[in-house]
Amino acid sequence: PPPRVNSVSSGPKLGDMPIKPRTTPLPPPQKLSDRAKERRVPASRVSRLMSYGGLAAGLGLGALTEVTKRSFGLKEKVTSSGIMDSSPFLTEANAERIVNTLCRVRGAALKLGQMLSIQDNSFINPQLQSIFERVRQSADFMPSWQMKKALNKHLGPDWKSHLSEFDEKPFAAASIGQVHKARLLDGREVAMKIQYPGVAESIDSDINNLMAVMNMWNILPEGLYVKSIIATAKRELAWEVDYIREAECSKRFRELIKGDPFLYVPEVIDELSGKGVLTTEFIEGVPVDQCVNMDQETRNKIAAALLKLCLTELFVWRFMQTDPNWANFFYNPATDKLILLDFGASREFSKTFVQKYIRVIKAAADRDRQKVLLGSRELGFLTGYETKVMEEAHCDAVEILGEAFSDEVFDFSKQNTTARIQNLIPVMMRHRLTPPPEETYSLHRKMSGSFLLCTKLQAKVDCKTMFEAIWNNFEFDDNDGLNL
Repeated sequence: PPPRVNSVSSGPKLGDMPIKPRTTPLPPPQKLSDRAKERRVPASRVSRLMSYGGLAAGLGLGALTEVTKRSFGLKEKVTSSGIMDSSPFLTEANAERIVNTLCRVRGAALKLGQMLSIQDNSFINPQLQSIFERVRQSADFMPSWQMKKALNKHLGPDWKSHLSEFDEKPFAAASIGQVHKARLLDGREVAMKIQYPGVAESIDSDINNLMAVMNMWNILPEGLYVKSIIATAKRELAWEVDYIREAECSKRFRELIKGDPFLYVPEVIDELSGKGVLTTEFIEGVPVDQCVNMDQETRNKIAAALLKLCLTELFVWRFMQTDPNWANFFYNPATDKLILLDFGASREFSKTFVQKYIRVIKAAADRDRQKVLLGSRELGFLTGYETKVMEEAHCDAVEILGEAFSDEVFDFSKQNTTARIQNLIPVMMRHRLTPPPEETYSLHRKMSGSFLLCTKLQAKVDCKTMFEAIWNNFEFDDNDGLNL
């Protein structure tokens, strides 16, 4: 098994960042979004297909309305620089249609919608972002009869005999399942995540249907390697609907951070877990994106812990929870603990990939452009036959990312990393000759989400020292064949 976190370096552990004792009260209990509705999940492929058909028709009608408005000069002035602003299909009305459909069918398509919610305003305008925030915070939830049917299927009809209390209304609902609070016979409070019916069986068809809608109305930007994205999404979503796999990943992470004074992974309750139900101990807390009004010291500590965890997952354990959804990280101000949740998207990375990748990050931190270029070819980002324009844009983007690891204290409140990289994306999409390595779809999603969270917290983090500790203790294979 990979080493525990306290073997990262001779420096401090993830939680060894001193902070004053907390007397802050617990946040209010977690609850569903006020907009969440009780709606039956369409479980059959036919009923789910009909939902996407209705979405396609609605988007067409919305786009026609928008084109008509523009022809008469009735379109509201948009001040954002978001790249979606110019599309007649990606209006606020159509965004609402998309959100309503995704929240109703849930599953794979909703998961893709949630990814949009953690982008910043350089990608989507603030109005769209606020609408997609609803997707991230809460899907609609199953009626009680459908929820109990799922519990009986996965745990057997006597599941309630293990409990003294069970709240039939969920306190959270997401893309793949909803979460209920319950109490074991020994008095411990638990969270029971129950998978929506039909979701696991509909991954391929859901993604195909959603992509068909997007392709029909030419929503996707040119230059995307859509087949690679779809293949990766289908594989990762198949992992996420397997709650037995997630339980094992959760246990593995719990062991890896064992003894850390700041990080905490809730215990899995095996007797109430199965293929479509996952039960863990219930822990109070607040999602980390809601910590923006806490003091600077606390925000710095949370951000530093998440960034160091990200580096440790990749470069030490080679085992990462790749979903950056901010609701997967909770902070409890009363206990001063950062709680890690939802390990369905966990994956391994090969030693070959990781040692090539860390060399590129080191080259970027050192501002060594030639090594960035050579390392990117070794990784498969570039073929060696790209135009000079493409090579320059790619190296610029990598070096911008490396800036965080060049400065001893990086001030995320003043960085414009995302906007600068966003300016390079059109060039890279136009001139790219090969899709990125498959590992980077999930890896860069996690890294991007971590950077965006640090920016939202306006944190100041000593990223340089953090990365150098990882680099100085990294063990390369003698025969890796690289001389970068």
